[in-house]
Amino acid sequence: MKSVPDACPCGAPTAYTACCGRYHAGEAAPDAEALMRSRYSAFVLGDEAYLRASWDPATCPAALGLDPPGDTRTQWLGLTVKRHRLTGGNAAGESTAEVGFIARYRVGGGSAVRLHELSRFVRRDGRWYYVDGDHR
Repeated sequence: MKSVPDACPCGAPTAYTACCGRYHAGEAAPDAEALMRSRYSAFVLGDEAYLRASWDPATCPAALGLDPPGDTRTQWLGLTVKRHRLTGGNAAGESTAEVGFIARYRVGGGSAVRLHELSRFVRRDGRWYYVDGDHR
């Protein structure tokens, strides 16, 4: 994992420790947007353990394809959240939500790429989990 930054990588005007850092340390994210932001920060920091812990086990892939420790080929350039909405709930107490966002990154010296995704989340037992997403 890369060193811990002062400013939060998710772009919120808050220190990392008071923003995504608290979720990386084990506190449950209060909503799907906070979880999505914390997952973006985990990608920036190379925190595979957090990404796996916050991913619905039914859809988590065997390999995440993160850069090896110490490798800085992927440079994350920023995050813009476009929308966040609750999409439903059921009798078991689960809730679902969607978050639309754009994440910008560059690999090596290449051109910047814009990843547009509409991500789906589920809340079980008081914790939000990333399920999957559609890239646009």
